[in-house]
Amino acid sequence: MKISPQWLREFVELKVDNRQLAEDLTRTGTAVESVSGAGDSAIFEMEITTNRVDAMNHYGVARECSAIYDAGLKPFQAKLPAAKKGNLFPIEIREPEMCARFSARAVRGIRVDVSPAKIAARLERMDASSINSVVDASNYTLIEMGHPTHAYDLDLLEGGKIIVRRARAGETLKTLDGIERKLHTEDLVIADAKKPVGLAGVMGGFDSMITQKTQNILIEAAWFDPAPIRKTSRRHGMHTDASHRFERGADREAPLAACDRVAQLILESSGGELVGEAHDVVARKLRPAVIPLRAREWQRILGEAIAEKEVRRMLTRLGFEVKRKSKAGGGDGELSVVAPSWRMDVEREIDLIEEIARLYGYDNFSNRLPPFVGAVVELPNAAKESRTRGTLLALGYHEAVSTSFSSAGEAKEFSPAQAVEIANPVSEDAALMRTSLVPGMMDMLARNLRHGNSDARLFEMGNVFEMMGTNAQQHQQACLGATGTLPSGMLQRRDYSFFDLKGDVEALLAQFEAGTVYFDDKVGADYYHPNRSARAVMAGATVARLGQAHPEVAGLRKVKQEIYLAEIFLDRLYRHPLRQSAYRALSRFPSVERDFSFIFPEEVQFENIREVVEALAIPTLVNFVPADMLRGQAARSAGIEGGKYSLLLRATFQSEDRTLRDEDVAAWSARIIAALEGHGGKLRS
Repeated sequence: MKISPQWLREFVELKVDNRQLAEDLTRTGTAVESVSGAGDSAIFEMEITTNRVDAMNHYGVARECSAIYDAGLKPFQAKLPAAKKGNLFPIEIREPEMCARFSARAVRGIRVDVSPAKIAARLERMDASSINSVVDASNYTLIEMGHPTHAYDLDLLEGGKIIVRRARAGETLKTLDGIERKLHTEDLVIADAKKPVGLAGVMGGFDSMITQKTQNILIEAAWFDPAPIRKTSRRHGMHTDASHRFERGADREAPLAACDRVAQLILESSGGELVGEAHDVVARKLRPAVIPLRAREWQRILGEAIAEKEVRRMLTRLGFEVKRKSKAGGGDGELSVVAPSWRMDVEREIDLIEEIARLYGYDNFSNRLPPFVGAVVELPNAAKESRTRGTLLALGYHEAVSTSFSSAGEAKEFSPAQAVEIANPVSEDAALMRTSLVPGMMDMLARNLRHGNSDARLFEMGNVFEMMGTNAQQHQQACLGATGTLPSGMLQRRDYSFFDLKGDVEALLAQFEAGTVYFDDKVGADYYHPNRSARAVMAGATVARLGQAHPEVAGLRKVKQEIYLAEIFLDRLYRHPLRQSAYRALSRFPSVERDFSFIFPEEVQFENIREVVEALAIPTLVNFVPADMLRGQAARSAGIEGGKYSLLLRATFQSEDRTLRDEDVAAWSARIIAALEGHGGKLRS
């Protein structure tokens, strides 16, 4: 947001120039990103964090300056003439939990005109166009003191009263942007006796807006609970200056002061007179937070002996009420701090210590490490996580991090688990905790492709979440993603394939001890290509699934290139101990290889064949692998009947203590042939 240092100087006396002011504000956490212009025309472009609603205006930033420079802050108080006697305009708050306070003032006999040059010029510098003297007064007050207000054409309000209530089923409201909106029964509205005239905390109504014909107005300011305003804003897809502040917690004591300031500006620019006293209805008293603050605690956390006098000064300048608890009352001399109405973000002792730290100045802390008492405790799976990460990095993958949130559509598409809902989601696309790492990985691969990186290999290690009954649980997973090409010989490259991914998964699983590891096609996930995917089973449990992403799923992310994914279920993998490297001397005796060409039914997989051969427990069989395969059209061309395929198997025999004889190898080969024939295989002639 934009802030005028000249405007700040109207509230606090500053003896520093604009450049120094910008540096000091930035140093204490109210960041000035850039300075444009010079002198009275200078403008600060500021980055105000979302929790600091109090600083999203000139008076709030002036309060920061007061604390930084220990300078007096002028009180914010409107100057109004005596009000003319008139009928009260009743205000009824039917939803005190949603609207705790509502203030209003009536001004009659105005003339809607252009704003004075000073106000119009300041609004223009703040990127807020000048509209008319009444609307500008409301916008000017928002920029000046930070509290949203609204003005209604009093003659267009029916029934002589204002009601703050929930919308009724079927009600509609045409808002100031000209859009007819269908209201939800959870929406809070400002209504007259017959109809809604404003969407509370978001935007006023079109039918009661200020026009050139307006002569009598009702100025309103209120305090709304952040949660319902946030929900209404998201429900209608509206984000306004008012909703931005109410969603984050506006000043609960500001409504009447804001009303008075708008009334003052309108009287000065549009004439008219106040009629009746101010209406200030408090439906629910909001108690300020009372926080204990201990010297030993701020010294322990900050590592600096900041004097209590300095702490009192800084907090008092920021508007906190600081008192000392008596030792007799059990307070051991600690301070009791009452948070001001504009600081809803300060609730705990650590929040106060953060305020002390930033105003003291992070650069003023000693450059030393804090003392440490105790011992480092390694997490149970630290070594396994380190081995997993190191293996994937060694395989050429780059570690990436994606968001932990997901949309309802993604959660349903990529996992059957019941998703964990977020109480206050940032948006509908991030309303749930993620149930899978796959959507984030696909988005990261798509982003790489869009930016011209066609050869990407990424991995992410993180948690996924699901509801188990009434409890939320998290599980550790890793996700691999790859696309593009790989080096193949000198100055040549080849396309990354399913078998490259399978080899990488095998290399990772090989880091862990397990009785048996095999792959099959029982993937159980529709987002993989049905003929280019597999799952890995270790000791009877699925520890990974992998394959090419289904082209339709990739196409939804506008990815035409083949992308490959692997999900590693780390909770299951970490049940196994790490494989320890062991040295074994090479045999001094030569090895002997024998090839076996078999025909098998299509349903027989190599994993089944390997298990049959391993069950023979031949002591000198050191390796048994497939060497070649004929399948489909190639098998039919070789005269192999349909539903079967040809597999060339290679067995390697080697002894540790002697040279093998032909009759030994022949006997072992005969056993292998007999076992495979008993498993449905037929030896090719």
